[in-house]
Amino acid sequence: MRWLELTVKTHPEAIESVSELLSRYIPAGVAIEEPIELVDEEQAYRVLPGQPVRMHAYLPIDGKEEETRRRVAEGLWHLSTLGPHFVGDLQTRVVNEEDWANAWKDYFHITHIGKRLVIRPSWRAYSPKNDELVLELDPGMAFGTGLHPTTRMCLEQVERYTRPGMHVLDVGTGSGILALAAARLGAASVHCIDNSTVAVESATANVAANGLSDRITVVLGVLDQAQATQRYDLVLANIIARVIGSIASHLAQVLAPGGLLIAGGIIEERRHEAEQPLLDAGLVLVDAVSIDDWVTLIMTR
Repeated sequence: MRWLELTVKTHPEAIESVSELLSRYIPAGVAIEEPIELVDEEQAYRVLPGQPVRMHAYLPIDGKEEETRRRVAEGLWHLSTLGPHFVGDLQTRVVNEEDWANAWKDYFHITHIGKRLVIRPSWRAYSPKNDELVLELDPGMAFGTGLHPTTRMCLEQVERYTRPGMHVLDVGTGSGILALAAARLGAASVHCIDNSTVAVESATANVAANGLSDRITVVLGVLDQAQATQRYDLVLANIIARVIGSIASHLAQVLAPGGLLIAGGIIEERRHEAEQPLLDAGLVLVDAVSIDDWVTLIMTR
């Protein structure tokens, strides 16, 4: 089988919009290739801030790919009206099955986040130092590798606020990276929800690879009234502002008194779409952290 690779160079501020567009037509997911600089022989790296990223998505060549490519190109053209430096031209190439299955792995290296967390792609070797906590991660085509500023900020806050014995809910778990970190940091249980079958499969595999299946459960679904029946000490929602706002009442409902919500995936100009509904649901802002134009909110009941 052959695949059509779609690639677009994107300004960091446009990642959310381009990701949303690509995911609308290509539900298998998006790979984000950020500009990095390797810093040691173990393939650790640092991200070069403010530089354009490359976003990749893959279509099976089945006779329908040209129509999808055209729709994506039209959507990118509309986004490019924000300014030529925000969204570049759509590039395409045909790749074979074996190349598609492994090409995205080149984008991921050893990642150090916060004081103790280390993300190790399953195909790279790493020897932990001191009290480092290593998360083995095979992101597949699910979002959440630790590269994106929103994921990085959420991981830093998970490290900051997780306490041994906590019960945690991860809404929109993606690759399961936040759940893995919470469990490694001592959470007694982590319940993960995602409405993408690709994400659920990826997260489930990552949980098993880290030997955490006894403490982390992953289910397909959405956070609605039926799901919002338990209370959690820590709730994680690294999604996008609009979606966080739409489920604000449910997020507040599942949060135990004194518990914390870490809400990420929020671009500054859309912060009000998430923050105001959360405030209206009875939550109180504890802190807000930012990288570039991305904001993570920490709230409590």
